[in-house]
Amino acid sequence: MTDTGKSPRIVALVGLSGVGKSTAVDLVSDMRPFETVYFGGVVLNEVDARGLARTSAAEAEVRESLRAEFGMAVMANKSLPAIDAAVAAGHDVLIDGLYSYAEYLVLREKFGDRLRLIAVHARKDVRAARLAARPVRPLSAAEMAARDAHEVGAVDKAQPIVLADYHVVNDGSVDDLRAGLAACIAGIFGP
Repeated sequence: MTDTGKSPRIVALVGLSGVGKSTAVDLVSDMRPFETVYFGGVVLNEVDARGLARTSAAEAEVRESLRAEFGMAVMANKSLPAIDAAVAAGHDVLIDGLYSYAEYLVLREKFGDRLRLIAVHARKDVRAARLAARPVRPLSAAEMAARDAHEVGAVDKAQPIVLADYHVVNDGSVDDLRAGLAACIAGIFGP
């Protein structure tokens, strides 16, 4: 059982590319013990299974193929066994990268009030600079805009962002982000 003495909680991070979700996951993981479930791992595992190189294009192709075959909630549905195992073991779960409204609905139906969403935000210019500079799968400003349009229009990513229980703006330093996330975690689990 978690140290709160309550049923395990499921905390999901959501946000557009370049907002700092990976950094947020690392920071939140340092704040308390979580089992981390990476929804993007579903895509990466399938990319590897198909013998493709891990490129943005291959990942996008596989992501869309999985959604076409299994529906928009595929990442959540394929991750449920790992989430269920962690919860059964009494562990809080941190979901790295909720993608769609359909995934949110699956998690909300399964976990109810134990699910909390933290939306991470950043200005477009900050996001564009981060994405251009990142060493793995960098994106140009045009690629970021296209990905944003796809995620908001086709994947319905805006809905879980808007419906999030907590919102953190990540335009500043890592310390600023840590402080914002600490306030979210305190709100979810108590001081």
